[in-house]
Amino acid sequence: MRRVGSAPSCRVSCCREASYAPASAIAGWTGGSRSLGRPTYERLPRKYGIGRNCRPAQAPLDAAARAGECCRASPSDISDRAHPTLDDLSRHDLSRRPMTSRSVLPGILFMVGATIMFSVGGAVSKWQLTTYPVGEILFVRAVVSLLTVAVIILPRSGLAVFRTNRLRDHATRSVTQAAAQTCIMVALGLMPLASVIAVNFSAPLFATLISALVFKEAAGRARWAALVAGFVGVLIVTNPGAETFQIGFLFAIGNALLYGVVTAGVRSMTKTESAGTLTMWQMVMLTAIFAAALPFGFVTPTPWDSVLMIFNGVSNAVGQYWWTRSLHLAPAGAVGPFYYLSLVWAMVIGFVVWGDIPTVHLLVGSAVVVASGMALLWHESSRKR
Repeated sequence: MRRVGSAPSCRVSCCREASYAPASAIAGWTGGSRSLGRPTYERLPRKYGIGRNCRPAQAPLDAAARAGECCRASPSDISDRAHPTLDDLSRHDLSRRPMTSRSVLPGILFMVGATIMFSVGGAVSKWQLTTYPVGEILFVRAVVSLLTVAVIILPRSGLAVFRTNRLRDHATRSVTQAAAQTCIMVALGLMPLASVIAVNFSAPLFATLISALVFKEAAGRARWAALVAGFVGVLIVTNPGAETFQIGFLFAIGNALLYGVVTAGVRSMTKTESAGTLTMWQMVMLTAIFAAALPFGFVTPTPWDSVLMIFNGVSNAVGQYWWTRSLHLAPAGAVGPFYYLSLVWAMVIGFVVWGDIPTVHLLVGSAVVVASGMALLWHESSRKR
């Protein structure tokens, strides 16, 4: 079979009805993980275009594909972020994917399920903070999440998933994420669950701001307007200067800021690292970091609390997987709005478990933050079409 162009170049298809899609057509769709042998490429219908620089496929083409049948790109591994935000949604160019009602509905259901897992996991963490140290809760969650994602990723990729030339970048990213997770855990112990979730929605705003100021990414008037509105919403939620202001808001904002830094920085890593590599190194390093905190505080959990800790880790990993599956099944514009259901679940859980009644500032500020986040998502999606 003849090869054209410079490496990695697209192979000429032996099937007249199929071609190899250019990388730009499937960016964000496949994880781009490498096989141990020669790289292979995703085969898509001709309507996606013929071009060079195809994205490496995750596994060799099956017999049907080699025989000339067209096949879709396989989904990537689990998301590379411990807590995804709407900025992750806007960075996936999914507008070129064929959309059907049969794919959109499951995508929406996966997104709704992910928001439930994240909210329930946050509630479990908040509940256990009254008894157990922050480091212990984070360590158990990291260990369980590591085992869960290992079961998903390693059978497909093997130990080759750990191959990297950017170990220092992985370490920097993991330390920053560990600090962010510590901040949000402290915030959960000091303020209502819904308030923490609402402030956390500002993470994509910080990511966009950092990308514009530090990485010199273009930011038009629409972006700046959404940023200003979003930060005004955060101020409304926190209500600084009022008697009801809580120190926990500072930790919540710190978490959002740190996750914004991680999101902005990880964009360069995705050019060379697969989703599986990013995820496995993240989980391994987070486990090691939180293990270092155990000597400073450890309380032997009861059998029931041990079950809750394990459930917390599983819910975190399952939430990541469902969130990722949602993006593979439907465009970000279709599933993105359902991400904000996290706030609804948090309000319900907070009221049922702790008797937290949403304040006017929380409702109004959350609406402004959500609107600004949706505006950014819409702007990014429309710009990529």
